[in-house]
Formats: sequence, structure tokens, C-alpha cells
Amino acid sequence: MLRSVMAVVIAVPLGLDLYIPAPENNPLVRTRIEAGRRLFHDRRLSRDQSMACASCHDPARAFSTAKPISVGVFGRQGTRNVPALINRGYGRAFFWDARVATLEEQVLRPIQDPDEMDLTLSEATTRIGLSADELSLALASYVRSILSGNAPFDRYMNGERQALSAEQQRGLTLFRTKGNCVSCHVGPNFTDERLHNTGIAWRPSGGPGPAGRYLDDGRFAVTRAEQDRGRFKTPTLREVSRTSPYMHDGSKATLEEVVTFYDEGGRPNPNLDIEIRPLGLTPAERRALVGFLQSLSGRVHR
Repeated sequence: MLRSVMAVVIAVPLGLDLYIPAPENNPLVRTRIEAGRRLFHDRRLSRDQSMACASCHDPARAFSTAKPISVGVFGRQGTRNVPALINRGYGRAFFWDARVATLEEQVLRPIQDPDEMDLTLSEATTRIGLSADELSLALASYVRSILSGNAPFDRYMNGERQALSAEQQRGLTLFRTKGNCVSCHVGPNFTDERLHNTGIAWRPSGGPGPAGRYLDDGRFAVTRAEQDRGRFKTPTLREVSRTSPYMHDGSKATLEEVVTFYDEGGRPNPNLDIEIRPLGLTPAERRALVGFLQSLSGRVHR
């Protein structure tokens, strides 16, 4: 089920905001979206021409990857999981540490990153015959067109009461109440676009007391503010059943593992978010939450 938007040249699926933000210098127009689509699959944008953006952001996996952490040219390994690109047009900050404020800037970073595509903008633009600005605007436009909605949850909320099973409906109630998931996963895209510390990057020392260390400093690397150490951006839950493994480090292989992690109160550390605490879910409640999360997968329009 799609709804047309007069001001935009793409149709917005049921469940999403009709307004897709775009800067004045990069309105959503069909020719630019199509140019971006071609560039997204163009292997010339990597050093050895072995990779395209789609190599890590696989359309068949809601534009994510099955690998726990990113793998770039020459088998170079990154340090974080590849985020799904669905509905990023609604985003307010990008990358796990929110270090970039616009899609136009974000889409150029992986091309230049030595651990990803490892190509300078000068080399990239020479290969494809476009300016850096044109490359940026086209790729950003295409990413804005990647939308996921019309999931069973959306149809249920639209009045189709049989779209969710009884267990999934119980999971929805838990999501909103006992599970406290809505403290971070809110709105049509199921993310507050903010950063939180769940303890996933913390490793205790093994001895008594709170001693330990962060394997990844998260937002701290950007702000150098101590309270930001270990904080990462809330990902969307749209298509979450297709985007495993989970967390910024890909350390949780299944939705069951993710629910268990939060049920147990995350991992205590000096900066643990105030909303993260043990939930006391029963096995049946854990299953219901997983069932509800699976209902957030619909059709990816690309």
C-alpha cells in the first residue's frame, strides 16, 4: 500500500511520515535518484574496483550485511557493524557515533575511508566523470528513496486487526510498557535518533567493583565529553528481522539474544543510560517481543 506525495517524486509506504526532509539544493527528483542508484552499484568507486556501496549495504538484507563488522577493499576490517540504510532520509545524524549531520556528507565518507572503499574524491570523480558535489547529491538522493513500511504492524495500526497474531499483539503491549522499548525506539521509524549507552561496548575487569574498559568509545571520540563514552545512536527497528547481526559491533546474532540482553539490564558501566534496567520478562514475554519485532518487516521500496 503506497501513498503518493505531490512534492516528492517517490511514493511513501504506509506507516511513514509523508514528508521526507531534503535540503533546498538537493530536492528529490527522479533523474538524480536514478543516477544515485547507478552509482550505488558502481564498483569503480572503490580502490581496486571490487566493491560498490551495495557490497556492504545489500538490498536483499534491507541494505545491511550479514557480517558482524564491515569488510572493505583488500579484506580490510572495520570496527563497527554496517547500519541498514532504510528510511535514512528521516535521519538527523549519521554513523553509529552521529559524527555527520547530513546525508550529503555521509555518502562520501565510505568512499574515502581506507578500511572501506579507500578512494580519494579526486580519483572517484575522475573515474565516473562527475564532480564531488554531483556524486554527493545523487547518492544522497538515492538513499532518501530507500524506504520500508507497509509492515504487518502498519496494517494493524491502520485497522487491519488480523495483521498481527495474538502473540505479536502481546509483544506490542510489552514493547510499550514493561519492555520500555519506546524510551528509545519511538515514532514511525522506531528510533529517537539519539545516542544511548546500553553497555554493549563495556567489558568488566572480572574483579570486584565497577572496573573495566570500553572496547569502543562511541560518541566520546567525536565530542571528547566523558559522559559520551560508550554512547551509540539508536538504530531503526524497521526490517530488524532481516538485518542481523545486531548492535554497533554485531555481537548479537539473533533477536532473541538482543531481547535477553535488554531483559537482563544491559551491561552495567559508569555511563549506563538511566532507562536501561532489568525487566524481569518471562520466557513467553521474550518470545512475544521477538514476534512483535518480526512484524516490523514489510516491503523495502528501492
